[in-house]
Amino acid sequence: MSVIVLVEHAQGVFKKKSQEAVQYAARIAAATGTTVTAVALGTVSNEEMQTLGAYGANKVLHVADARLDAFSSRAYTRAVVTAAQQDGGKVIVCLHDTTGKAVAPRVAARMGAGMAAGAIANPDMSNGFTVKKNVFSGKAFAHVSINSEVKVITLTPNTFGVTKGEGSATVEILSVPFEDKDFGVKVVEVSKATGAVPLSEAELVVSGGRGLKGPENWGLIENLADALGAATACSRPVADSHWRPHHEHVGQTGGTIRPNLYIAAGISGAIQHLAGVNGSKTIVVINKDPEAPFFKAADYGVLGDVFEVLPRLTEAVKKFKASH
Repeated sequence: MSVIVLVEHAQGVFKKKSQEAVQYAARIAAATGTTVTAVALGTVSNEEMQTLGAYGANKVLHVADARLDAFSSRAYTRAVVTAAQQDGGKVIVCLHDTTGKAVAPRVAARMGAGMAAGAIANPDMSNGFTVKKNVFSGKAFAHVSINSEVKVITLTPNTFGVTKGEGSATVEILSVPFEDKDFGVKVVEVSKATGAVPLSEAELVVSGGRGLKGPENWGLIENLADALGAATACSRPVADSHWRPHHEHVGQTGGTIRPNLYIAAGISGAIQHLAGVNGSKTIVVINKDPEAPFFKAADYGVLGDVFEVLPRLTEAVKKFKASH
């Protein structure tokens, strides 16, 4: 018996959120007296897979099929189900991201498993198996009890910090009986988002809204982000107006992020935007409108014009870093 966790990688390097999922699975395994088996798909080196041992994986099952380098929900599902059946997986962990949202429900259906999507805490196993998650765009919590023998969980990324320990995972090849229909969808083009810090992985994020008045002023956001070593994001109106690419849009209809620090400049803070960022550890709002709804959700608020505050804040960050 083991806890199965689907790990994702980018060009053969495991993402921080996958390391987090492995540690989450390891905590479940420790509480249930079992082990962690990671499932790695596609082209990735043995050395990279072994590093998952430092985050709690005892074993990695590698499906070394280059076709899996392009995401296929059917193929990924078959691989995870095969791994769970072979290893006696009773708890299966995926990430609550594009991949996990497509794969986890399929896995649950095929294995007759109960599922909880978007976990934000370790399961409570004191009396059954209960998973805590956000509901109503983050305005409330739900505690979902899973009573089936096999349990499927998707973990909200950036819920926990990642701590690298010691150890090396063993690597085994997993043979999966794929069918032609598993690869019925063909990827014809991949358009990659550019940027020094991937938004989904960022611990610091600087975001801008319509208060910037135009794309020609976006340098104010980028300058502060560069000084902090942060990623940049935006509200939906900014993306819809083509000031910024849509992959930077965070909110209910965009990406969901949970950085340690989220700085929102010139964003009013509609509930749709809050749904994508209210999991941030610390929220700083800069706005000249004292009635902006975002101030109610902020940990710190700066009442002022972004065109005056942002340059001063950027200089303050640079001076602080220079003196330390």
